[in-house]
Amino acid sequence: EPFVADEYIERLAWRTPGGGSRGGEAFDPKRLLEEFVNHIQELQVMDERIQRKVEKLEQQCQKEAKEFAKKVQELQKSNQVAFQHFQELDEHISYVATKVCHLGDQLEGVNTPRQRAVEAQKLMKYFNEFLDGELKSDVFTNSEKIKEAADIIQKLHLIAQELPFDRFSEVKSKIASKYHDLECQLIQEFTSAQRRGEISRMREVAAVLLHFKGYSHCVDVYIKQCQEGAFLRNDVFEDAAILCQRVNKQVGEVFSNPETVLAKLIQNIFEVKLQSYVKDQLEEHRKSDAEQYLKNLYDLYTRTTNLSSKLMEFNLGTDKQTFLSKLIKSIFISYLENYIEVEIGYLKSRSAMILQRYYDSKNHQKRSIGTGGIQDLKERIRQRTNLPLGPSIDTHGETFLSQEVVVNLLQETKQAFERCHRLSDPSDLPKNAFRIFSMLVEFLCTEHIDYALETGLAGIPSSDSKNANLYFLDVVHQANTIFHLFDKQFNDHLMPLISSSPKLSECLQKKKDIIEQMEVKLDMGIDRTLNCMIGQMKHILAAEQKKTDFKPEDENNVLIQYTNACVKVCSYVRKQVEKIRNSMDGKNVDTVLMELGVRFHRLIYEHLQQYSYSCMGGMLAICDVAEYRKCAKDFKIVLVLQLFDTLHALCNLLVVAPDNLKQVCSGEQLANLDKNILHSFVQLRVDYRSARLARHFS
Repeated sequence: EPFVADEYIERLAWRTPGGGSRGGEAFDPKRLLEEFVNHIQELQVMDERIQRKVEKLEQQCQKEAKEFAKKVQELQKSNQVAFQHFQELDEHISYVATKVCHLGDQLEGVNTPRQRAVEAQKLMKYFNEFLDGELKSDVFTNSEKIKEAADIIQKLHLIAQELPFDRFSEVKSKIASKYHDLECQLIQEFTSAQRRGEISRMREVAAVLLHFKGYSHCVDVYIKQCQEGAFLRNDVFEDAAILCQRVNKQVGEVFSNPETVLAKLIQNIFEVKLQSYVKDQLEEHRKSDAEQYLKNLYDLYTRTTNLSSKLMEFNLGTDKQTFLSKLIKSIFISYLENYIEVEIGYLKSRSAMILQRYYDSKNHQKRSIGTGGIQDLKERIRQRTNLPLGPSIDTHGETFLSQEVVVNLLQETKQAFERCHRLSDPSDLPKNAFRIFSMLVEFLCTEHIDYALETGLAGIPSSDSKNANLYFLDVVHQANTIFHLFDKQFNDHLMPLISSSPKLSECLQKKKDIIEQMEVKLDMGIDRTLNCMIGQMKHILAAEQKKTDFKPEDENNVLIQYTNACVKVCSYVRKQVEKIRNSMDGKNVDTVLMELGVRFHRLIYEHLQQYSYSCMGGMLAICDVAEYRKCAKDFKIVLVLQLFDTLHALCNLLVVAPDNLKQVCSGEQLANLDKNILHSFVQLRVDYRSARLARHFS
């Protein structure tokens, strides 16, 4: 523990009798002083003893340091001597090594010609046996030495090719015959070893055959035997992947060029197995069933490219991507050349069938809309005047729009886009996708939606029809839903195919044109439908509103709160408002409701102008307008509510006392109105002719 002087003194005092530290003891300063003096003397003696010991150790340390330094110097000198000896030894070794290398070169220069001479002598000996026509050497007669025999016959075969034919034709044929026999034996040996699964023997035989012309035949035999029993299941693609995986592990142990052998195996699988399988699957339906043909083509091409992706992990040489692409192209080239024509033909017939089946289910004979000059003229007149041209058609509430039909058409087109993406050449992809999109526009937008709009427009009755059933809003509702589905497919499936091509702007423009064309007809139909609604309200008012409603015979016996005409009109309006809300979405709801509300207000305003009002009749008119205003609140349109608030204020002019007319007219709601409007309402009072009223209003 660290030394603390205060604690040390305290402990010393505590141990000393009379030191005053123990409880109950008398303090004895003399004794304590004496103890301190004695302790100081002991510490001084201890200090001197320790100091002497320190000095002795320092002297010993200095002595040992000198001895160590001397020893280090001696070791350095010894190290220098050893290094010099090492350099001398290294130089000597280098000199000896140079001499040895020179001697080795000289020996090799002498031995190589000697070995060649010996080899040549042996070959001459074997050649003589062929000249004599009798093979006596053990190397040719012993089947176990087939490897040595193959090496000799391969060299003799090369030599024989250099000899003149006229003099050595017989021996050349014998050597060639033996060459062929050995080659066949080696291939047979390789085949047997492969069947037995002896990889080492296969490797030895393949190494010998490498210098023979029949080496490629050996590879062919290997490839053929690899495929025996490999394609037993129905899934030829999975079988091919498993086979290549197994061969890839083995081929490196057998052949010196494994990537070439594996590439040849894959080429054989593609050009024989896969091509035959693809042809069988496609030719069966090519002319008889376009739908199944396209499905099979897409499925087979996809599975083939997936197989190609799996094979990319193997070593097939330098440019394996191009190699595999060419193999795939060789299989499908004849089918992909006219793919888009088959696709468009199928899509056209399939879409037409879907539509026709729908119209047949409705027992509807689709009428021709026409596109000639007269039809165009009618269309322009109708757009400018909003008049119904031609007889009205009773659709019996049928919209001739079907979500099921739309889903079927979109599903067919979605599958076509997927096939197009997979099967089209990258350079033709945008063009092909545009053709498919054009088919969708033709059958979904023109043949189905546009036809339904035309039929719906023709089915809208004239505005003066009684009890007309208005179904066009149902057409609007369904068309709106279909547009959302159409737009979703455009963004999800077409855009990725054309996003980086010039066809993008063309598709966007085509989509914009068709939507604008539909919107014009929707707007026209909605406008005529609103006219019909107003016409229905007119019929209700004409049938239910009586002149005596606002000028009763007995002013004191009026028991109703509002007229029967008001009740029926409000009920009708509320139903139509609800129908509009259910048929549209977004800002379209507010736009149409505001237009209906303005027309509704104009109708009630003009309707009220047709009657004269007594005091009690004016009160009833105010009650009617209050009910109309309550109905207007359902529109949730500020402008419409303001119009009915103003109309309600105008109706107050029918009952206000003559003395208060000017005050009411200058009120907040009526102050900004034209005086002629105010005057026209005051004129409706039965007491307007009285001099007093005319004087007050002038």
